[in-house]
Amino acid sequence: MTNRYSNRSKLSQAINDQPISSVALIMGDQLHAGHSWYKSTQDERLFVLMEMRQETDYVVHHRQKILAFFSAMRHFADALTTAGHRVLYLQLDAPDNTQSLTENLNWIVEQTTAKDVHLQQPDEYRVDQQLQQWAETANCAVHWHDSEHFLTQRDVLDRWFSGKSNTIMEHFYRRMRKETGYLMTVDGKPEGGQWNYDKENREKLPRDHDIPQPLCFANDVSVIDTMLERCEVKTMGHAEPRKLIWPVTRSQARELLSFFIENMLIHFGRYQDAMTTDGWSLYHARVSFALNTKMITPREVVDKAIEYWRSHQDTVSLAQIEGFVRQIIGWREYVRAIYWQRMPDYESVNHFNHNRELPDFYWTANTKMACLQHSINQSLDYAYAHHIQRLMVTGNFALLIGAHPDFVDRWYLGIYIDALQWVELPNTRGMSQYADGGVLATKPYISSGSYIQKMSHYCNDCHYQVQRKVGEKACPFNSLYWHFIDRHFDELSRNPRMALITKQWEKRADADKKELIQQANHYLESLEDL
Repeated sequence: MTNRYSNRSKLSQAINDQPISSVALIMGDQLHAGHSWYKSTQDERLFVLMEMRQETDYVVHHRQKILAFFSAMRHFADALTTAGHRVLYLQLDAPDNTQSLTENLNWIVEQTTAKDVHLQQPDEYRVDQQLQQWAETANCAVHWHDSEHFLTQRDVLDRWFSGKSNTIMEHFYRRMRKETGYLMTVDGKPEGGQWNYDKENREKLPRDHDIPQPLCFANDVSVIDTMLERCEVKTMGHAEPRKLIWPVTRSQARELLSFFIENMLIHFGRYQDAMTTDGWSLYHARVSFALNTKMITPREVVDKAIEYWRSHQDTVSLAQIEGFVRQIIGWREYVRAIYWQRMPDYESVNHFNHNRELPDFYWTANTKMACLQHSINQSLDYAYAHHIQRLMVTGNFALLIGAHPDFVDRWYLGIYIDALQWVELPNTRGMSQYADGGVLATKPYISSGSYIQKMSHYCNDCHYQVQRKVGEKACPFNSLYWHFIDRHFDELSRNPRMALITKQWEKRADADKKELIQQANHYLESLEDL
């Protein structure tokens, strides 16, 4: 991609001596080509996109993440211009760029004398608050619009489940199925007679299984990478600037979706929890970045997947399509609803009062634990790990050692290509770390090494021995698991889903307990050496 933005920072280039009566802001996660804004061109409306240090610096992001966002934004701006819209694109290093969203808006309104500013509802609370506060004193009329992307509104939980302190995701999902009609019969029953086929979708990947190669793009983003280097933007992870693998246009996003449906959906659910060193993406769709930037919509994703399934039921089972649909219309919509119902308090909850920092190997993968080494290395290489790697490897370990949720949030928010706070925070602070005390999950998602061995190929080549709980080379997950149970025993014993485990701990001989706790304490004192 060539650098077509060196002069676009000058507002005069966008105005071209023509009047501007309104400004419409498009943020980096609002690249929805089907939005009603673009159905017709308006000569006096100026569309504005901005690259800002405000967004590159609020956490340390993976380099691929910034490259992908900026590239997608630039392509979207080009598409709008080609369609006849008037566009101002503020590049990160533009001399007029204040690096602040609201200060840039003030400057644009002042220079254009626009009377109206149009905003789509942001998905992140911090940006929403920033714009809400700006709107109160803005020297223009501010008009708010829906992003026209999600299937539900922000307040859906309060409207659907008014008066209930907690809302189970399964109840939300079934309501979503009824509201949308997806995978429902004409008489209002779930197709196949069941709502959920999750129990059929938890298989370990056979060792000799031939995994299809993932579709990866080769986008040249070297111009943007050079700009990041020149501006000294701090990032993490690795990137090949001439071969960025992620979709940065709507056409690429749709191509990736089609590839998944035609090649991966057949085994998506069956192996969605599996972990292996033989492949980094397995049968996962990897369309979350395209979805979260709104290059594609959840409705088109589900429609296309169900359409394919209906004509290929001899090869794609109902369990596979149901598992995929549940991720899109169930989990994705649900975590967004939890986020908007619980913010701003949600980002500071710390149910277990954990306060430990994450070990350095979360940024280097320099650990002898094979599961963590591989999952973190993969994250650094691809800005990607699937949900079980995030939940039951990196998240599980962080919870067992008692890491502060703030540190865990910042790591997850920075390292993954698809991480925006609305989706990251509930998944991390709620589901992974149980820091919300059970708002999102019905129990802490912790495990010893046995679960990782059951679902992965990691343990066979690990420095540690997964069968050993204590002693030299004992798997750290084993003693840390029981250490967690012991220090939170009183609370966990009141949780029906943890009752069996707490009873097992209670019945253990005191000598065994002491040995496990000593082993765990040894590991906690030497985390950087594990």
